[in-house]
Amino acid sequence: MDVKYENLPEAERPIVYVRPVKASDLPDEIRAHLGGATVVYSVNRPDGERLALVANRDLAFILARQHDLAPVNVH
Repeated sequence: MDVKYENLPEAERPIVYVRPVKASDLPDEIRAHLGGATVVYSVNRPDGERLALVANRDLAFILARQHDLAPVNVH
């Protein structure tokens, strides 16, 4: 169902999505910088564009908020 709603309040800050990423799913050149981490966290725009990879979920949320973005956890 694709229903458009009018007059909804605009978000104060753009939303970004934070999700875990397995190191094994990343290119070799990125894995070389992970220091043995098996999971990192990705900060993504709603269109899926990756903005950042960070060591943990807390850091991802801090990074997003420091850049006036509204982080949302993705499972």
